[in-house]
Amino acid sequence: MVLEHELPRPVPSDELAGCPVGKLMRRVGDKWTLVLIVLLGGRAHRYNELHRSIEGISRRMLTRTLRGLEADGLVRREVHPTLPPTVEYSLTPLGRTLLVPVSAMAEWAVLHDAEMTRARAAQL
Repeated sequence: MVLEHELPRPVPSDELAGCPVGKLMRRVGDKWTLVLIVLLGGRAHRYNELHRSIEGISRRMLTRTLRGLEADGLVRREVHPTLPPTVEYSLTPLGRTLLVPVSAMAEWAVLHDAEMTRARAAQL
């Protein structure tokens, strides 16, 4: 088995709710988080720059996603004392550690996309 830890059977609901893997998947599994992590992995961005870089994201959703990432310690918000104030977002050292597993997941998804598409089509 590839995984180091086996799940208890049955899986207790309180353990499932507090599981670090589950918490991470809830954080990165939304529509916008991975896009933001990848963009910020390249360099720091200003808010409006991020908004223009992601087609279809509302300002409200961008703000909520950035706040969640900041609360989890993955993104840093820095206010520069300019007129008007400039706000920049960047990955924290903890956030940067996500780039390797995110890249591995992206590689896996691209490599197996056709197989998954065929499997879905076979179910119809």
